[in-house]
Amino acid sequence: MFTHFLAGIVLGLGLITPIGAQNVFVLGQGVSVGLPRALWAVVAAAVCDTLLILLGAAGVGGLLTAVPGLRATMLGAGALFLAFLGVRALRSTVADHEPDAAPVAFTVRGVLGRTVAVSLLNPHAILDTVGVIGAAIVAQPAAGRTLFTAGAVTASWLWFGVLGIGAALARRFFTPRRRVWFDRFSGTVLLVFAVLLVVELFRG
Repeated sequence: MFTHFLAGIVLGLGLITPIGAQNVFVLGQGVSVGLPRALWAVVAAAVCDTLLILLGAAGVGGLLTAVPGLRATMLGAGALFLAFLGVRALRSTVADHEPDAAPVAFTVRGVLGRTVAVSLLNPHAILDTVGVIGAAIVAQPAAGRTLFTAGAVTASWLWFGVLGIGAALARRFFTPRRRVWFDRFSGTVLLVFAVLLVVELFRG
């Protein structure tokens, strides 16, 4: 039975670890706000993934294609939000990260809200968790579905924990200039994903 748990972890990591908007955002939160505030981004991302995995296990995946206009709405909203985050990151300057710079207000509610938005306004993440993992759960023998689901959920919590905490611990090695370049990299990646969502929207 333990093999079902391990299979869930392997599939979960295989879908979660490739670079994507959600990963870039959690990584950026670790670098930007450090510990312990970055933990809120980790928890929010993992909770969202857990919810989507459970919805997939419940067979909700079919609704993604059954509800008219749902896919287009998700793509449009996701593109707009990722573009907003990307532009804001690209506007970062060295002065913003100097020790004597005015502190940026990072409230728990703000970190949670942005992380939830990135997680739930990301059609690709939803298709991976609800669609792919959900289908894999249903394909398991009845006796192994719970452990397989638990493995996929565990993979999500482990990955986001490593990503967010690792970035927060590496924060001390980022000079203000390096922080700006990291912000620009993050912003560019987010804008690329926003463009890809728009392309997919008009193809659909």
